[in-house]
Amino acid sequence: MCFDDDSRPPIPPIAGGALDSTDLVLTAADGNRFRAFRTRPAEPTGAGVIVLPDVRGLHHYYEELALRFAEAGIEAVAIDYFGRTAGFERRPDGWQHTPHVAQTTFAGQSADIAAAAAELRSAPGDAVTRLFTVGFCFGGRLSVLCATLGLDLAGVIGFYGVPRGPSHNDMPEPIALSDRMHSPVLGLYGGDDPAIPADSISAFEAALAEAGVDHRIVIYAGAPHSFFDRKAEAFASESQAAWQEVLSFIAPDRDAGRDIGRNG
Repeated sequence: MCFDDDSRPPIPPIAGGALDSTDLVLTAADGNRFRAFRTRPAEPTGAGVIVLPDVRGLHHYYEELALRFAEAGIEAVAIDYFGRTAGFERRPDGWQHTPHVAQTTFAGQSADIAAAAAELRSAPGDAVTRLFTVGFCFGGRLSVLCATLGLDLAGVIGFYGVPRGPSHNDMPEPIALSDRMHSPVLGLYGGDDPAIPADSISAFEAALAEAGVDHRIVIYAGAPHSFFDRKAEAFASESQAAWQEVLSFIAPDRDAGRDIGRNG
């Protein structure tokens, strides 16, 4: 699990930045119904983001993160993973998610993400013209793989998503599908994360470069897995820098079609 149940995103709220938020039940193409949390900005920028949680699914952390995106002018939908096995009711902190994670499939997750993309693109007035994904750990790996799903994404963002090795389900290795990625990639990693050694990050970066994928890899020296947490006060500066990386990546004036390399 990425975060404690009382963890929250390390981003100060902006009063009046979010127009509204609502709980939703979305339906995927295969008929699966799943819970989602939708936010709308008071001043849209044309950007939208699908928020992909860690292994717990749609936790309060990700609902708050969706609000922080809306406050920055970015439409957001945070989704749950477990509609097929646990239903779409809100679940309490500490619920036993592990058996359900193993029952998810990449095909099912892909269908759910496509439904979230359709939800964002149905905003009044075609408000979302640039769609992104962002994910954390389990969701970070999944977010990067969204670049292979044919969803016409403007970019994908992965916080500490493991780029190679086995997953909790049948999710492929991002490094193995780098030549199928058709969206820019932003990868954010802790330099002191035992789950993601430096050689895995380097190998993934090399694979992206070889495939000609526009990418930026940022490694925060000394930061652990799950450093992006209000409780992790020792890594507040790294969290602030990571949030600025995300906002810059999503910004409408970001240069397109170039290899934006590595930092950190």
